[in-house]
Amino acid sequence: MDNKNNTRILLDKLDLQIIQEMMNDAEISYAELGKKLFVSGGTIHVRIKKLEELKVFTGKKYKVDLQSIGYDVIAFIGIYLEKSSMYDDVAKELKKIPQVVRVNYTTGNYSMFAEIVCRDINQLRFVLHDELQKIKGIERTETLISLEESFNRCALVLN
Repeated sequence: MDNKNNTRILLDKLDLQIIQEMMNDAEISYAELGKKLFVSGGTIHVRIKKLEELKVFTGKKYKVDLQSIGYDVIAFIGIYLEKSSMYDDVAKELKKIPQVVRVNYTTGNYSMFAEIVCRDINQLRFVLHDELQKIKGIERTETLISLEESFNRCALVLN
């Protein structure tokens, strides 16, 4: 596992088990997690603090059911850049658009791939037409609208 400094972080089996469990339920108590992994809550506490210091854990988030609060449109945008050297500038501009929730620098057909969450089609149109198209460096985009999310796995199986 690499961190942002490209230095190798050495993790043992217990660290990986803690990471796996915390990805599934970040609110689990240290005592409960300790019981589950057959170690003390104090050991869990020390290990989690170490993982935070190593930046393996970076904050805690709630998973929100976006449809329940009125956000019904999820779209994926393939972005073609005029030049790949414009990636950093375009990423900074995309970050200013609140509906853009994720951006990846990619290989393949697109230079970048973004996920956008909107209340409705009108808001998506506004983001695509009035926001994205004015960003210097974006040559063109292709939009894929999600009809259904079958599952969303925030974690992979670590071993």
